Amino acid sequence: MAKLKPKPHEQTDVLDLPQTASEQAWKLIVWNDEVNTFDWVIQALMEICGHSREQAEQCTLIIHYKGSYAVLEGMYEKLHQRCTQILERGIQATVESSTA
Repeated sequence: MAKLKPKPHEQTDVLDLPQTASEQAWKLIVWNDEVNTFDWVIQALMEICGHSREQAEQCTLIIHYKGSYAVLEGMYEKLHQRCTQILERGIQATVESSTA
């Protein structure tokens, strides 16, 4: 198959090139529910995500009032591991692409 060359007036932007899953920025989303207490979610965010108490409290309030919140951003592998730990505590969480 022949390789297409860009026309002189076309510009290829590196930012427009597709990224692999490990190169993309991902978000760890924690979802609100009617089961877990504020203290339980705060404790989980401090222990699993490394948040300070104040940061964990702020995240928990946002989760409560908005329904969900991206508590961390980073590489998929690290966020997936933390998501699993949060799920094991009975707190709903997902890892989603920042571009989604």
